Amino acid sequence: MSDTLTQPIPANIDAVPPGRGLHRWSILIVCLVWPLIWVGGQVTTYDAGMAVPDWPGTYGYNLFLYPYQTWLFGPFDLFIEHGHRLLGALVGIASIVAVAFAFVSEPRVWVRSLSVVVLIAVIGQGALGGARVVLADRTLAMVHGCTAEIFFTLCVTLMVVTSRWWWAQSANSPRSLLQVSSFRPSGGLIALVGVVLALAYLQVLLGAQLRHVQPTASPGGFKHLVYTHIATAFLVLSLAAVAAWKLRSKAIGRQVRSAAGSEKAEANQNGCGDLTLSRPAMLLVLFVSLQITLGLATWVARYGMPLFAQTNPSMASYLVKSQAFAESLIITGHVATGALVLVTSAFLLLRLVRANYSRRPEWVAS
Repeated sequence: MSDTLTQPIPANIDAVPPGRGLHRWSILIVCLVWPLIWVGGQVTTYDAGMAVPDWPGTYGYNLFLYPYQTWLFGPFDLFIEHGHRLLGALVGIASIVAVAFAFVSEPRVWVRSLSVVVLIAVIGQGALGGARVVLADRTLAMVHGCTAEIFFTLCVTLMVVTSRWWWAQSANSPRSLLQVSSFRPSGGLIALVGVVLALAYLQVLLGAQLRHVQPTASPGGFKHLVYTHIATAFLVLSLAAVAAWKLRSKAIGRQVRSAAGSEKAEANQNGCGDLTLSRPAMLLVLFVSLQITLGLATWVARYGMPLFAQTNPSMASYLVKSQAFAESLIITGHVATGALVLVTSAFLLLRLVRANYSRRPEWVAS
């Protein structure tokens, strides 16, 4: 046994369990941000970014005092644009409360700093969206959409690092005797999921360019973007499937050994390897598969049936309907599911890294 593993575990700030309020509030923020991205996607789909020409107010009114009758029963583009602003303001308020929770109950300085970063990020997102309106710049709309995905990832990161699971992996956690298993993800597996995360964000960037096609874009350049977007999607699916297979096989193998009595059953139920990692990996594969399906449906909704499908008379008769509500939900659903792919990749990567640096079995056994 190495000297490193037999050394006494030094006291550190993780020995103090954080308050649960910050974690619950961070979950609320995550639950608000995904609809915010969805509504923002609808704004782009309907080209409603300038439905309200002023900012930060709405047609001269305070954002929160704009007549609800006009908002709810007015034009649809006004409804989604003003609704997007209200939901963004709600996320901002929730982020302020999260910072308050962090400084009251969170003992880890770096987590308190992360909560402040989340607040700064949402303020920056609001300012970027406002600049898009004031300057009437479509390029800023594209940047606004791309940075929204980064903000969503930051919110999920805050949720993960304040969770009970994350704390349970601490060397000084009283629950670590029950919740730290001997499974330690390999560096190759962590790198694999890191590549998936990077490719998932590359997909966000490519998709943003396809949604915000510049007037100067050439047909050849657009075609190249489409092919790259499709190829990268299947690459993400393949890598995510490999990661899920590796983690699932580990989980099943450890369950079998636990049933045979060679390992503690608690490790399979609560440990840092096993099901707590394989389940989000399987969910990632599901999201990527759904994303590819919605991507194909998005192409049909925007450009019509591909040539190979037009041999079927029923498919050949399909017509693209401009501003059709059902089609807009498919297109925006493709954007929103892409955000889920990104944050699920980040969620899995964070757990893998935490599992790799959790307390070693020799520390637990003593």
